[in-house]
Amino acid sequence: MAAKQHLYLVDGSAYIFRAYHRLPPLTDPEGTPVGAVYGYTTMLWKLADDLDKADGPTHLAVILDKGSTSFRNDIYPEYKANRPPPPEDLVPQFPLIRDATRAFSLPCIEEAGLEADDLIASYAREAQRQGWDVTIVSSDKDLMQLVGTAGEGGGRVDMLDTMKSARIGPAEVEEKFGVVPELVGDVLALMGDSVDNVPGIYGIGPKTASKLIAEHGSLTAALDAAPDMKKSKLKERMLEGREMAELSRVLVQLKEDCDLPQPLDDFKLDGVPPEPLAAFLEKHGFSSLLRRLEAGSGSPSRKTDLDPAKQSAGNTAAEHAASRQPLPEMPAVDRSAYECVQTMERLEHWVDRARAARLVAVDTETSALDAMAADLTGISLALGPNDACYIPLRHGGSDMFAEKPDQVDFAQALAALKPLLESDAVLKIGQNIKYDINILARNGIAVAPIDDTMIISFALDAGRSLDGIGGGHGMDELSERHLGHTTLTFKEVCGIGKKQIPFGEVPLDKATEYAAEDADVTWRLHAHLKPRLASEGGTKIYERVDRPLIPVVAQMERHGIKVDRARLAKLSEEFAVETSRLEKEIHTVAGIQFTVGSPKQLGDILFDKLGYKGGRKGKSGQYSTDQAILERLSGEGAEIADKVLEWRQLTKLKSTYTDALQQAINPETGRVHTSYSLVGAQTGRLSSTDPNLQNIPIRTEIGRQIREAFVADAGNVLLAADYSQIELRLAAHMADVDPLREAFAAGEDIHSRTATEMFGEVTRDTRARAKTINFAILYGISRWGLAGRLKVEPDEAQAMIDTYFQRFPGIQRYIHETLESVRARGYSETLFGRKTWFPRISSKNQNERTGSERAAINAPIQGTSADIIKRAMVRMVPALQEAGLDDVRMLLQVHDELVFELPEGDVAAAKPVIERVMAEAAQPSVSLSVPLGIDIGTGVSWGAAH
Repeated sequence: MAAKQHLYLVDGSAYIFRAYHRLPPLTDPEGTPVGAVYGYTTMLWKLADDLDKADGPTHLAVILDKGSTSFRNDIYPEYKANRPPPPEDLVPQFPLIRDATRAFSLPCIEEAGLEADDLIASYAREAQRQGWDVTIVSSDKDLMQLVGTAGEGGGRVDMLDTMKSARIGPAEVEEKFGVVPELVGDVLALMGDSVDNVPGIYGIGPKTASKLIAEHGSLTAALDAAPDMKKSKLKERMLEGREMAELSRVLVQLKEDCDLPQPLDDFKLDGVPPEPLAAFLEKHGFSSLLRRLEAGSGSPSRKTDLDPAKQSAGNTAAEHAASRQPLPEMPAVDRSAYECVQTMERLEHWVDRARAARLVAVDTETSALDAMAADLTGISLALGPNDACYIPLRHGGSDMFAEKPDQVDFAQALAALKPLLESDAVLKIGQNIKYDINILARNGIAVAPIDDTMIISFALDAGRSLDGIGGGHGMDELSERHLGHTTLTFKEVCGIGKKQIPFGEVPLDKATEYAAEDADVTWRLHAHLKPRLASEGGTKIYERVDRPLIPVVAQMERHGIKVDRARLAKLSEEFAVETSRLEKEIHTVAGIQFTVGSPKQLGDILFDKLGYKGGRKGKSGQYSTDQAILERLSGEGAEIADKVLEWRQLTKLKSTYTDALQQAINPETGRVHTSYSLVGAQTGRLSSTDPNLQNIPIRTEIGRQIREAFVADAGNVLLAADYSQIELRLAAHMADVDPLREAFAAGEDIHSRTATEMFGEVTRDTRARAKTINFAILYGISRWGLAGRLKVEPDEAQAMIDTYFQRFPGIQRYIHETLESVRARGYSETLFGRKTWFPRISSKNQNERTGSERAAINAPIQGTSADIIKRAMVRMVPALQEAGLDDVRMLLQVHDELVFELPEGDVAAAKPVIERVMAEAAQPSVSLSVPLGIDIGTGVSWGAAH
């Protein structure tokens, strides 16, 4: 037994409700609700994992409420009377949560007539008397009364807030309440608690209560001092409320002398048998947790934690209800098995083995995140579980006199790796391999053929939160989710902040563990995810759209686009002058100078000084001044709101584009190289970062001026090819709307046609309204949302929606059928089979549910649009090459637009090729009943090409 015992008491009741509200409804194979059960189980598992990495317990127990009443109800019948009954689908989960606790072979303590807090207090004090330290896993303010050091043995009590990963000691309690922990109960008695229906004294809030107790030293002293206070509302309330305050003090007092249902020694952690936990997880369909258990990783490594005894090699998990592939049999990750390759002989050995294997996972280590600026530091390879190596290439200090470790000569290493990485006979697997392709391309290696575990995951699980565990596609998250393994992080290896070192200065033993693990985990993920494509219908979208797009986008990033630095600098100056002018005008309207960029100061001006109605304060106590608030005020005629909106747009464009783009110019190429993410948007759209070129305003004069700064090299022009109203065209096809299809086939203006159908005439106003309605309906807009956009009453907006559905019944049918399908299957699907998951489509939270419904209505349309332009991009380069147009380079993809740079003399030949490829991109997989219109323009700048 350890010299110092450390007891952890988990407030299980708090975990239950946190878990219930955290996850969407889930059911087990028998149809029993288990959302809260799953959330509770994962939270308990995570707690165990976190404790192992910090200060693990020697003893642990979970404390639960036995029922909804306690001895406090005998004292004050209205105690907790305001609490609603538990949700109907939570009630059957209570016994299952107890089963979950016992499945971990942990004590599950509860006692009729007592609250969990009383049992926690009694066990904490008993442990202190024996000299033990105690940590209460909770953030409950009532339990903060227990924090501190006491008892004959000097046992310490603190708290652990797992939501914030924060320890709560005496200093934190005093910061929160303004008093030491022993006086927290006195503060609570004065302020009361609306959740538990503890009355307190009406009108006394936390700050006043804290001040009174701090000044007088106790509740009794504060109440005794009330008669001598100056006449005030506070004095009256103190005198009138004394009885309620004293009653409240009894209610908030924790009972610290309960009979203990089980002795402390029963809480000792001596290892957890895996069988009960495995049986519980399998019974309720918690497959990802079962895989983690069977893989022997992802849970704490010490037996004294909540660690089910590990297996040296994981067995395959049983297939579950969703026909998901079981995890292939693999040993646990063993970083000590990796090799650091430091000689040509060993490198050639690995190259020969990789050629024979026909499949190798590859990862590069570099000096920076920017693929167009980073230097290659090393390469890792993996041929199977724990069969991985790291090849350092540029390790050693940056000082020319710094000692360099033994490593293969850079040029010789690349010469040996190049035939392997370019061989058609060997599949190269990467996680976000686009980055590695660009790094290696800059070093003369054209990596192909490829697979990408990040893109495979996206094709399978876009938007999905698997078994309640995150929905991202980064390697660390995929490793946790699918392999139950926690990877080394970059900051663990290189440090953070000022102490961070470049990867090239990491000692080779540590660098090998980190880099080779990346390749090893990538190989394992591929073995797990790739078979799922066939069984879950993801092969078509991955093989025909996403995978062939990777090298295309990588090449676009390497091409980059030229920007006119002088033009940007001039725009920055102009924007600065304009924002200064606007600031002066805003100050004139306000009648006072203030910081326009300060939301707090602006809110005070708008709602306190100028007296505009409808201001609302958030938790911080300041008024909201977001876009919606300012647009509402603008609609009501507030001149200052118009000017602030204009000021915000200008300052944002200045900082995001005209200033930032100058800094983003690559000194070697003289061009800007954005980075495209193939997994950045759930629906499949590409997203652009560093810099983001997709948020430049489309139809404004300012946006046009910024586009004017994107230019072609001398002798070249830019060509912009844009799908015209593609989402409306797809809606006409997918919803089978004859009037819209006819209008597109005849080349009519679709918004004018809608205006005719809706309002009986086409005017500037009716066309503008029709355009707003056309797009808004496809995003599942509500009557209130449409009313806000059109500046009409909600009833009038609803009448417009009703009329729209009467004129175009196919749209209403499409919306209804789409929502029914998503609720039944959990996902939407594009015409090409891309799935987007909506785990919160049936959420109990109305905002989550309605938000998911709106997204689900649009996802098949927007996703199909994204698939079409991706197919066009994949086909574009071969089509241009076949036409002898090798000098035409595709540079940008922005929403529904492709931007090319080409010699001016090639424009006439390139236009029909580009138009044909884009117009026929859906074929032959999908035959659309509407034509895809393409608008093409050219010019010396991107702005001129529009």
